[in-house]
Amino acid sequence: MTIPAADQGPLLELRGLRMHFPVTEGMIARRHVGDVKAVDGVDLTIRRGETVGLVGESGCGKTTMGRCILRLEKPTAGEILYDGIDIAKLDRRQMVSLRRRIQVIFQDPYSSLNPRQKVGSIIAEPMMVHGVEPDARRRGERVRELLSVCGLNPNFADRYPHEMSGGQRQRVGIARALALNPEFIVCDEAVSALDVSIQAQIINLLEDLRDKFNLTYLFIAHDLSVVRHLCQRVAVMYLGRVVELAECDEVFDHPLHPYTRALLAAVPVPDPSVEAARAFQPVIGEVPSPINPPPGCVFHPRCPIAVAQCKQLRPELRELRPGHWVACSQVQ
Repeated sequence: MTIPAADQGPLLELRGLRMHFPVTEGMIARRHVGDVKAVDGVDLTIRRGETVGLVGESGCGKTTMGRCILRLEKPTAGEILYDGIDIAKLDRRQMVSLRRRIQVIFQDPYSSLNPRQKVGSIIAEPMMVHGVEPDARRRGERVRELLSVCGLNPNFADRYPHEMSGGQRQRVGIARALALNPEFIVCDEAVSALDVSIQAQIINLLEDLRDKFNLTYLFIAHDLSVVRHLCQRVAVMYLGRVVELAECDEVFDHPLHPYTRALLAAVPVPDPSVEAARAFQPVIGEVPSPINPPPGCVFHPRCPIAVAQCKQLRPELRELRPGHWVACSQVQ
């Protein structure tokens, strides 16, 4: 069941997306013994010009879903409709033209940049690969323009990554993502490796770039406060499935799924008196293995409102309020 877009035409639609990684054993004769169900049937629609946040615990499949959208992983099943084209079925050659329209900002600014290349070469390389700007002089001007747009001195083009701070490196990563004038950018925890003060600068930069270039973001993150500041809608993932999707303020002010409520309850309140008086009830148990997820609702072993039905039937996303979708049979 695909969630419909509201006011604008969708740029990206995921329909029943699955990404299962095979598990094998044996040194000589490899035997398939199971699958890691990293993404297990995700439906999602992203409209043009909006920012959708994707949140959840580590290992829930957020990054794997982003990699499938980028086609860094070939999905096991399902459709990835980008501007009406199912990119899940395209081969490597057919994907080349789409690479210019879909880019990524990686989590770690230290490992995502080539330490042997100067910043200018790092940003210019996508333009050279795709033949966007064959003239070297104009390519250099474009590199300096991108550095300036991302809040860096254009002279940083002559520096190596190790001569820069973490925030400056991430700005270089953003400039590289913008080099091909993309429409859609996957931000894979783009601020999680940075100091809090630097995070605010990068978030403000991403906001400015979204408005200036009419970009569409899939913003993968753990920090819920960052998500609330930047995103228009939020999708909550648990063990490879989306369990709640709604407008950002709706999710934070009126969470419906028990897992979403647990995530929000774990966020500390900056007022010490309020925090001390708050009754925190952590989610019991551990996250089940994605190799052998529980039947029915995958959250039922840890859910405080689970009933017998939850162990048998897998709940589908249903619209309980306008634009508010929840995969839970016990909430109304």
